[in-house]
Amino acid sequence: MYSPRPIQQLYSHRQQFPALNNKTYFNYGGQGPMPQMAIQGIIQAQTNIQQLGPFGSQVNEWIQQEVAATAATVASELNVAKETITLTENVTSGCNIAMWGINWRSGDSLLLSDCEHPGIIAIAQEISRRFDVEISIFPLMSTLNEGDPVEVIAQHLHPRTRLVVLSHVLWNTGQVLSMDKITDVCRSNSQETQILVDAAQSVGMLPLNLTELEVDFYAFTGHKWLCGPGGVGGLYVKPEVRDNLRPTFIGWRGVITDNQCQPIGLQPDGRRYEIATSNYPLYPGLKEAIQVHQEWGTSKERYEQICRNSEYLWYKLTELDNVTCLRNSPPESGLVSFTLDTSQPQASQKLVNYLESQGFLTRTILAPDCVRACVHYFTLESEIDLLITQIQKFQSILG
Repeated sequence: MYSPRPIQQLYSHRQQFPALNNKTYFNYGGQGPMPQMAIQGIIQAQTNIQQLGPFGSQVNEWIQQEVAATAATVASELNVAKETITLTENVTSGCNIAMWGINWRSGDSLLLSDCEHPGIIAIAQEISRRFDVEISIFPLMSTLNEGDPVEVIAQHLHPRTRLVVLSHVLWNTGQVLSMDKITDVCRSNSQETQILVDAAQSVGMLPLNLTELEVDFYAFTGHKWLCGPGGVGGLYVKPEVRDNLRPTFIGWRGVITDNQCQPIGLQPDGRRYEIATSNYPLYPGLKEAIQVHQEWGTSKERYEQICRNSEYLWYKLTELDNVTCLRNSPPESGLVSFTLDTSQPQASQKLVNYLESQGFLTRTILAPDCVRACVHYFTLESEIDLLITQIQKFQSILG
């Protein structure tokens, strides 16, 4: 069982995150603050590139080493082989690779939940338009406090379901899905039914072993719970399905060339979906950010502390008058969403604006209409107490 670290140790660890010095931060689900080591890693990488090149054999070799090291560090967080990882820019890039790489046929069906991010919905809509693919939506929002998401998904599967797309942790409500049970249901439906997971809110929060989950595709970013730089993410592709997922965009990073520099095939691993030049100095930034978290504790220990903090915030919110948490029990993630019981128009946005004016960063969610506050493993209980005080002050102003 994980034991909370002494408060002084926590304060010392937080000093590595300079963005926490001038604000009270509850927006980890939007973007995490980078630790100083990540910032320095980016600066040093850019300096190295300029000193060695920026183009030449020596700098190109250095870049390849950094790319491989970053992929290996990411793979260690997910408990998979480095060869299964494709480095991308963000979650949406990874989802595009998986969704467009399937050989769609007219009459196929694509199954989504009613809680998915608009970026994913837009991809599905365009695939439907181009390939005459049916989009089915299953009601996941209603299972937040009662009902069985696995059973609901099973009821909406049919033999032509080629792909199920859903989030591991829902970005709006914070609900955590039992992904292992969902993969079992999809496997029993049809050999052609595959699973793409939007992992925007799970990587860096949940302890993960993608090999055991047996999902086909897992798209994630480094700039949220991993607290890395914006612009670096990744896609896990299960080795058994890689050869059937064709790249939609192709560039020199994804191909093998002969001695005449002519492409003769795709890379045998996750690199086949990488295209061309990226912002390479960001890669060491993500690698350093992950190492800062690993120095604090295991992914399981970090997740347990996140849940301690979210439970504390949830209980504090439930004690307030005219505040209702979306969940009627303590959350299983670091995302805590709540509503204000008032007839005032745009109350959620007004609260978020007020909190930001006081140095407290949260955000609104439109569906459902609510305020979302996120806690990480290094969030302080004193910060949560101050947030509660500010919500009370806003209520008194609102009348």
